[in-house]
Amino acid sequence: MNKQELGAFLRSRRERLRPEDVGLPSGPRRRTPGLRREEVAVLAHISTEYYVRLEQGRAPRPSGEVLAGIAGALRLTDAESDHLHVVAGTAPSRTRLHRRDVRPSILALLERLPQTAAFVTSAAFEVLAWNDLAAALMQDFAELAPEDRNLARRTFLGSARADATMYGISDAAEFRLNVVMELRSTLARYPSDPAVTGLVDELRDGSPDFARLWERHDVQAAPMLTKTFRHPVVGEVTVDCDALTLTDRDQHLVLYSAPPGSSSAESLALLNVLGPEGVKASRSL
Repeated sequence: MNKQELGAFLRSRRERLRPEDVGLPSGPRRRTPGLRREEVAVLAHISTEYYVRLEQGRAPRPSGEVLAGIAGALRLTDAESDHLHVVAGTAPSRTRLHRRDVRPSILALLERLPQTAAFVTSAAFEVLAWNDLAAALMQDFAELAPEDRNLARRTFLGSARADATMYGISDAAEFRLNVVMELRSTLARYPSDPAVTGLVDELRDGSPDFARLWERHDVQAAPMLTKTFRHPVVGEVTVDCDALTLTDRDQHLVLYSAPPGSSSAESLALLNVLGPEGVKASRSL
């Protein structure tokens, strides 16, 4: 149970609600945003004193029934409710360290997708494996030290311009928000993994934008269905985005593809022929 994170999360969810959102009258002017603690307690069918202690990080671990009542009172989404159970210590615990080893079958699959840029990321946004088309479209990750293959570090600490840092993608702001929300969930699952805690501390200290987004305590990201890359050799490439969860290792297989016959499909086909070495040679001309 992470008492401090639980309290901060409850407070952030309470402050975003208005009385009318939960069927309560607005009443006189309120000095603080959101619902009052006693209102949440009434809606959750628990004592105000106990709820206050939860927000202050002083209460013992709540039961699943209490958490369900609080989730309903705060109108939490499924993802937020899952996060609530994780930080409260009532969800099944994972191993202490997140996994970085990729299944051999997934490594083989990457090479069987010639028209699709594909790569695998860890729970902490480390690029663990990739095919040649992903390297040609984004970057030749083989040239980077492992710590420099982290997409979270790259987007928040790599450059003052996020779109330039992240391969000229069209949705740089959305990607940055997604990184923050995913890392918050990752930290809840691996609270004692030094690679995860160290990354979050590094980003909070080094990026005011990350620190600002982190304090929002959001945990549910909207799916990114398409993405446009501004590539230095072939120009704009718009791809469909699919991220498949590899549940057994808490990793993601990310796939970038384009509709057959489209100009972007032709650009991907050219990049596939060039490969990462050909892209580097073309850029130097």
